[in-house]
Parts: sequence; structure tokens; C-alpha cells
Amino acid sequence: MPLPFLTADGVPDADDDADEVAALADHDRWRRPYRPGPWRVGIAALLLLLSAFMLLSTMIVAFAGAWGGAAVCLAAALVVIGSALRLLRAGVWVSRAGLRRVGFFGTRSIAWGEVAELRTVQQPVRWLGLPRTVQGQALTVALRGGAEVPALLTDHNADFLSRGEAFDRAADTLGAWVDEYRPVPA
Repeated sequence: MPLPFLTADGVPDADDDADEVAALADHDRWRRPYRPGPWRVGIAALLLLLSAFMLLSTMIVAFAGAWGGAAVCLAAALVVIGSALRLLRAGVWVSRAGLRRVGFFGTRSIAWGEVAELRTVQQPVRWLGLPRTVQGQALTVALRGGAEVPALLTDHNADFLSRGEAFDRAADTLGAWVDEYRPVPA
């Protein structure tokens, strides 16, 4: 007996078709056209578990009467919680307004009118965002005027490591958004 659960959008998550329904529901809202990968969710879960222990230590230090130490522990726990939430937010987001690449330290939005081409290329990519590079696929965007933009997605990032089919689906979905909203050059 399947149990219906509601997603954050209020759409029943009974099967994979619910993602497509949610993606088509409101194109004015910024949304990620793919699910966060298990590596990204797992690392964020470990960070949140660490922050729970840090908050427990904050409480113990506060009951001991060392308010300065408790404030330091609380600040460190809040930094870890913020890092976990930012890690979960990172990725590519789309709306009717354009394309948004959210990184851990910064965000860049690109209007659909600036996008010249979206393509998948074989190139060295970073493994889980670390300095180590491996040969893989990257989804890149070419802008009008030739501005350089880092790869939007790679098949070795925290969302798609060991999930080649999910990378292909996400690249196709982003391609469909580009085809739908990019203005036709005159």
C-alpha cells in the first residue's frame, strides 16, 4: 500500500511523475529542475548531526556557567547549520526570468536573453567539488558576447556522482527550459 506524502510544493509525491507536474505548475517561481543527489543530502545530514552535538555542548557549557564558551559554541553551531542549508540550496535553478547558478559562496543569475547555447561537453571536471579532476561530462552555457561561465552541472558533482541517467535527465530538462524561454534571435 503506497503512502502518499506531500512535497514542499504541496504536490503528492507518489511517483516520478509528481516532479514533472511540480516543474510545470508555476514557471514564475525559482525551482531546481532535478532532485538533490544523495551525496549532497548525506553531507548536509552529517553537518546537521554535528550541529546537534554542538548545540548540546552549548547547553552543557551554559549550565556550567561559562557564558563566553557557550556563546562560542552557539556561534559555531549556527555556522555549521548555515553551511548545511547553503549546501542543500546549491545547484541550478530555473524560472521564467532565467537561469540561476547557486554556489556555496555566491549566486549568479542569467536572463534567458543572454543565453546563446546550452551544451554537454566532455572535459575534466572536479570530483565532488574538490580540487581533484577526472574526465567527465559538463553542462555548459555559452552567453551572447562570449562571457565565461563555469559549468552548470557535472556528472561528478554531489548531485550526479554515479547517477549518469539523472545527469542526462537534468541536462535534457534544462535544455527544454532554454528552448522554451530563450528569445529567438532576429
